[in-house]
Amino acid sequence: MITLLADVNIQGQAALLASCMQAAPWREFWDHLNLRLVTFADVGLDPSASDAVIWRRCQNDGILLLTDNRNDDGPESLAATIRANSQDSSLPVFTIANIRGVANNPEYRHRVIDRLLRYLLELENIRGTGRLFLP
Repeated sequence: MITLLADVNIQGQAALLASCMQAAPWREFWDHLNLRLVTFADVGLDPSASDAVIWRRCQNDGILLLTDNRNDDGPESLAATIRANSQDSSLPVFTIANIRGVANNPEYRHRVIDRLLRYLLELENIRGTGRLFLP
């Protein structure tokens, strides 16, 4: 099973992506990868948790974080946490480069899904990459 955690500020967009992935033409990949989308509440994370706490929880629990483009605004930021803690075995963070495009542009949404599924099919080969942008 592959678990994706929707960051607190993109839960609607992540739900839309998951809904699309559970329909043609991606349903077969969703099922094959045994994908599951969860929220902070599902995994017991406080919505106000720092990026560092979120990243560590994802690494410890084998959860892939799906986020939008966060800023590098201090030692607890996602970028700083990845730089300081990432190892060759660390799971990547998937960052949607244009979060508005997911909701407003079906072509962009499909490109995001295509890229994400390609990454998930090669998950063991992309460990330690830190952050991967979608699409």
